[in-house]
Parts: sequence; C-alpha cells; structure tokens
Amino acid sequence: MLVNEKILWTNNDGFTISTEKSFLDIDVIFNFLSRDAYWVKGITKELVVASIENSILCYGVYDGNPNDGPYKQVGFARVVSDLVRFSWLGDVFILPEYRGRGLSKWLMSVIIEHPKLKGTSFQLATKDAHSLYAQYGFKPLGQIENRMIRSLDWEVVYQGYKINK
Repeated sequence: MLVNEKILWTNNDGFTISTEKSFLDIDVIFNFLSRDAYWVKGITKELVVASIENSILCYGVYDGNPNDGPYKQVGFARVVSDLVRFSWLGDVFILPEYRGRGLSKWLMSVIIEHPKLKGTSFQLATKDAHSLYAQYGFKPLGQIENRMIRSLDWEVVYQGYKINK
C-alpha cells in the first residue's frame, strides 16, 4: 500500500473510514477543533486547512459511504510522519452524538495497521483518553529525561501564515 493510495474501510453499521482528503468536510473538522477540542480551541480555519494539507495521512470517519451517495463526516484523525522512524497522531475525534458505537476503536485499529506507520515510533498527546490509546500499544514516554520540546507559539504561527488574530 502506497501512502498516497486512497483506501476505504466499511463496517456493517453503515460507517466508512477513508484517507481521501477530498471527502473531508472542512467545516465539520474546523467547528469541532475550534469550539470543542481542548488542545486547539480557537484555532482559525486557515490553520486547520494548512494542518490537513501538510499531514501525510488524514482519516475521515463517515456515516455513509462517500463513494456511493450521501454521507456525513462524524470523525477525524491526522498523522504527521516520515513513514520510517517517526509518526505523530493528532486531532482525533468522533462527534459527541456518534460516540459509544466503537468508532474511535475502529479508527485507531485502521490507523495503527497502516503498513508504513506500523513500525514507526508513534506518539500522541492526550489529557483524557489514555485507556483508549493504551489498547493500541501507546504508553507513557520512557526516558523522559532524553526528550526535549520547543513550545508552541501561536503568535509566531499566525505570523508565519500571515493571519491577523
């Protein structure tokens, strides 16, 4: 499977997961991230679009099948990766009214089984979903003393995209 190959997964409940970016409903993603996601509340639509464009893989979760007729986006996740050593999973969500149907577990199983992501050092950050991610092999960072971070600076990001905020 090539990374740019567009794949579709369907389940018996009428839901579909796809990596085809043209199916993504930017308004659904933007509205959830900017209003409901604690990690990027207030983000601009321009930066949501840029993050999608700059991510190697984006996964849309749909009620219905985008190839066969009407569908509604109900979830999302994106991956930043070199497809060899490093992968970062971010912006994972299922809309509240669709939670409790196993969609987040299905989404995670699809993501971690991607042959180019499977063996990479896969990282994420979460405040409240540790038990979900632990089911898929994620665990707290080891050797934290060897890790470093340069903090996010929203003001500089906005300047880089020439967005007045």
